[in-house]
Amino acid sequence: MRWADLTGFQRDIIEAVARLEDSNTERSGQAIRNVLEKTHSEVLHGRLYQNLDSLIDDRLLERGSIDGRTNRYTLTVDAHRLLHDRLERLADACGEQVIVTDGGQR
Repeated sequence: MRWADLTGFQRDIIEAVARLEDSNTERSGQAIRNVLEKTHSEVLHGRLYQNLDSLIDDRLLERGSIDGRTNRYTLTVDAHRLLHDRLERLADACGEQVIVTDGGQR
């Protein structure tokens, strides 16, 4: 799977989950929707969950359980790799360099 193979909305979902993971915030569908609605005027339930399911099928997200009714979404290694590759391409396009600050790990 390549970044370019995803729809813009799916890319935004991956970025939203990454932001929630980074802030150590619960990654429920509602939390993802809240992040997305900062840049999308309205995120319809069906559209969100259809795309979450597609990203799971593409092995970019994993679904776990928070409680009996609420799912937790987590980025896979492949999704993290896509984000890092995208970061490097954007930095290169801007003439910038990505500095690794975690001891050499991606």
